[in-house]
Amino acid sequence: MTQPTGLTGRRVTANLSLTLDGRYHGPGGPGDFAAFAPYVTSDVARDHMNRMWESATTALLGRVNAEGFMGYWSSVAADDDADPRDRGYAQWLIGTEKVVLSTTLTEAPWERTRVVNAPAADVVTELKATGAGDILVNSSASVIKPLLKADLLDRLHLLILPEIAGGGQRLFDDGLPASRWRLAHRESGELGELALVYDRIR
Repeated sequence: MTQPTGLTGRRVTANLSLTLDGRYHGPGGPGDFAAFAPYVTSDVARDHMNRMWESATTALLGRVNAEGFMGYWSSVAADDDADPRDRGYAQWLIGTEKVVLSTTLTEAPWERTRVVNAPAADVVTELKATGAGDILVNSSASVIKPLLKADLLDRLHLLILPEIAGGGQRLFDDGLPASRWRLAHRESGELGELALVYDRIR
């Protein structure tokens, strides 16, 4: 049985797209998303994105993702021609509480945002002790990886792409604590992409 942890019962959820060989970017470095581009705007991917934020009230991001996300999604939120699912996520991101982990930022350049210079596990433990709603770590591998190591993730939203990148960083490093997960949702797309949701069994 899946049990939310923490005093408030807040779940910690995370979202990431991965190639078949487990990479979250290609061999060209953190900006290499050539293998990802054909899939991230599919109906399956957009529906997957909608599922991940519908019960979340806090976005937890690394600095690099926060800068990229706020620069991109702010314009989508105001675009009447954008896909409604994209606009929905964009408006949620702008309006929700955001916590950005950074060792370099001293103040947040975005509204409803606070910057924290602390380990991800410590920040999540603090967030779980107050408030309500899911805490969503969206595509920030630098935050997801230490939370996996600390066994603090309760739900994983994974979009698996039918590509082998052949290089780049992997999400699941050796040495993670053993854990069991239950498949809560699955959906496949016409291009071969798989949207999977796994809940941690505790």
